[in-house]
Amino acid sequence: MTSTPAPFTAGDYEARMRRAADAAADAGLDGVLIAPGPDLVWLTGYRPVETERLTLLVLRTGQDPVLVVPTLEAPDAAASAGAPALTLRDWTDGKDPYEAAVSLMRGSGRFGVSDNAWAMHLLGLRKRRPDTDYIALTDALPMLRAVKDQTELDRLAAAGAAADATFEEIRKVPFAGRREAEVAGDLADLLRQFGHSQVDFTIVASGPNGANPHHEAGDRVIERGDMVVLDFGGLKHGYGSDTSRTVHVGEPDAEERKVHDLVRAAQEAGVAAVRPGIACQEVDRAARAVITDAGYGEYFIHRTGHGIGVTTHEPPYMIEGEEKPLVPGMCFSVEPGVYLPGRFGVRIEDIVTVTADGGRRLNTTSRELVIVD
Repeated sequence: MTSTPAPFTAGDYEARMRRAADAAADAGLDGVLIAPGPDLVWLTGYRPVETERLTLLVLRTGQDPVLVVPTLEAPDAAASAGAPALTLRDWTDGKDPYEAAVSLMRGSGRFGVSDNAWAMHLLGLRKRRPDTDYIALTDALPMLRAVKDQTELDRLAAAGAAADATFEEIRKVPFAGRREAEVAGDLADLLRQFGHSQVDFTIVASGPNGANPHHEAGDRVIERGDMVVLDFGGLKHGYGSDTSRTVHVGEPDAEERKVHDLVRAAQEAGVAAVRPGIACQEVDRAARAVITDAGYGEYFIHRTGHGIGVTTHEPPYMIEGEEKPLVPGMCFSVEPGVYLPGRFGVRIEDIVTVTADGGRRLNTTSRELVIVD
């Protein structure tokens, strides 16, 4: 739990940048433009503060990668970027940063751009090059980060183990008589205790609030007899955790047990469907069929899963219509749920990685209905 995974090497970052440039060319793009955020971290190891000053990585096949940076941030970029092949092109306040960028953007003008690029920066580029067209990387290269190497898988496994340890501890704390926000605070503290550097979400949805899949923990006092959906995660060693378990305060009634058993069976079916070569939508179909056949289909109101890596939500998505095939090394959640308005909700979620002959869970805590005090 406390061991530090192997660091990424300069070769890792260089290979990722080449892969991105080549994938862009294969997709008919002139290159990719990467703003600060998860794509830049994955490609270079550099995590600058996102500000109004332009920072932009320009990747094109046949051209060395260039990072356009403000002069005042150039020393940090040089020290943090993991690939020695990366060239820095700095600009000073008072100069036009977009001129430095567009001089690198050769070709017909079609570029993939990281999803979180600021509109002001894209508009600045287009003003200097009105002939350019930009396509979000989620649309242009959705599988760029989807297949993880062994070092990435090790980090995801460590994050999953930390989330599991958090659940084992949270089930021991008092629930009845406490506000949702208090239990959410316990979850955040435990995630950090078990090595998370960043806590992204701590959903504690009790009683009728459990029927809202993304309920924000609030001031509702948890009562005996409540079903409580717990969904929590963040980043450890730069990679994500995300798990859900549903607990019950005191003994559940017959329908609560029935719905929990149903969701557990659906989650098992979704995980069992995972294997190389099948379409992502088949995981959704397998889990959804169990719930639909039991008469609760209208209460399963979201996709079955999402990819995870340097962010907690990224491609691929386990949803009807997604026909991309599963490939060994892909990691994603399998998290069916049933949400009964005004009453309660149930969700069970594990992160699963595709193996050579099936799928392997990265979360291993009990999926039985846990009784808490």
